[in-house]
Amino acid sequence: MTTPVRALPREKISRPPLSEAEACTLVIFGATGDLTRRKLIPALYELQCLGGMSIRCEIIGTGRTPLTDEQFRGRLRETLAESKDAIDMNDPRWRGFEQRLHYITGDPNDAEFYPRLAADLDARRRAGGNANRLFYIATPSALARPIIEGLGAAGLAKNDAGWARIVIEKPFGRDLKSGQELNRVVSDVFAEEAIFRIDHYLGKETVQNVLVFRFGNSMLEPVWNRNYIDYVEITAAESLGVESRAAFYEQTGALRDMVTNHLLQLLTLIAMEPPVSLDADALRDQKVQLLSAMHPMTVDEVKQRTVLGQYGVGTVAGKPVPGYRDEPGVNAHSDTETYAAIDFRIDNWRWEGVPFFVRTGKRLSSQRSEVVVRFKRTPQALFSRAPEKDVEPNQITLRIQPDEGISIAFAAKRPGDELRSIGVEADFSYAESFDGKLPSAYATLLLDVMQGDSTRFTRSDEVDAEWRIITPIEEALAQLPATEFPNYAAGSDGPAEANALVGRCGHHWRPIAPPRDGTQK
Repeated sequence: MTTPVRALPREKISRPPLSEAEACTLVIFGATGDLTRRKLIPALYELQCLGGMSIRCEIIGTGRTPLTDEQFRGRLRETLAESKDAIDMNDPRWRGFEQRLHYITGDPNDAEFYPRLAADLDARRRAGGNANRLFYIATPSALARPIIEGLGAAGLAKNDAGWARIVIEKPFGRDLKSGQELNRVVSDVFAEEAIFRIDHYLGKETVQNVLVFRFGNSMLEPVWNRNYIDYVEITAAESLGVESRAAFYEQTGALRDMVTNHLLQLLTLIAMEPPVSLDADALRDQKVQLLSAMHPMTVDEVKQRTVLGQYGVGTVAGKPVPGYRDEPGVNAHSDTETYAAIDFRIDNWRWEGVPFFVRTGKRLSSQRSEVVVRFKRTPQALFSRAPEKDVEPNQITLRIQPDEGISIAFAAKRPGDELRSIGVEADFSYAESFDGKLPSAYATLLLDVMQGDSTRFTRSDEVDAEWRIITPIEEALAQLPATEFPNYAAGSDGPAEANALVGRCGHHWRPIAPPRDGTQK
């Protein structure tokens, strides 16, 4: 048990203003979908309010549903008015923003749609619009190929009057083969520097802070290795279910949706070697090198080091919720996993023998994304009469969301006559240290794309390296007896087998829902 100790700065630090990106025309494929309504449009509006997006930017939504510009805007207003961060539709900034929202009806599988789109973009440019073009694929991944090929055939990937860039949402394929094929297709049409494979986790301020924390503090590097670190735990827990994404989730599952990209990316930032600089390729070179040191698992290793789960009925935040198979749009006999826990190992000099426990799941006890670095115990308990197991080792916790920040657990003297220790926790909180709300991940990444900065995006060989780890796991699981689902109740911390996974190494998961007294174990 540790006691929190918090030291606040004398005054909060203000966030510097964003630099305005060059104006462009943004074309969103899948503009009537969930991602556009919930994430992209709010992020673009946020960018405008923060001064990052030029008021000359135009946004063109495309989709199969026939809509006028005003009908498209009306649908967005309905969604945004009901969101948890509701936008004031009477704000002059919103009224100006929505006038730059347009819509073109078109089927991404229809080859004749792309010449119409090209003609529309050219007409807008001749009328004084922007020459720069940004294409965002916010559709199911199966439509990525026809969209890319359609843009190439219509000459939209080349732009003599400005730049042309494309954003592709994860997952990048379904496995190694399809991922490589998608990379081949997009590389045949766009130059690599114009391709932005987006993983919104990399846009989170607290994820980027991992780099500063690791490489900006000289006291960490000497102990950031197998000699001092016992294990690393990476968690991305959600209390929500599949919501309106059942069709997507049934085809994807937790492994492809979260582990292949979000969690492996977090793992690389924690474990990679120091880059020679902070430019895009130097960072990505080190991430690829780290992923290459994670050898594909055998069937027996997958059996021992992987746990899958699917939530059943339960209670979340005091309210009863259905099981996954009872969700609208889900197969009543679905074997899609909503939880995955994996014991990853890195076969290199720095990390040999250190488990990297990764877990993610839906309908868990609370929302929490974090990295926990657990250090080895001191050789003997000099300052305690209690058994050694009662003396907590040092621990660093990097909180990604919510309550973004960093805490460090260490030993201090317990008040009293005797020289005895007690565990305390020094805590840094973004909310208490910095003024203003953190920019959303999508706002940060969209600004990067408009500025042509690919540092927070995934390179093609990174995608290959991730699939070389995950595809053998998927193939091995197909050979092993299927797990009997559901195997954890909604509102719990996941299946009991996940506890056994870390327990075999003598470790335990940190509870997902924080204890009511505010302390952490």
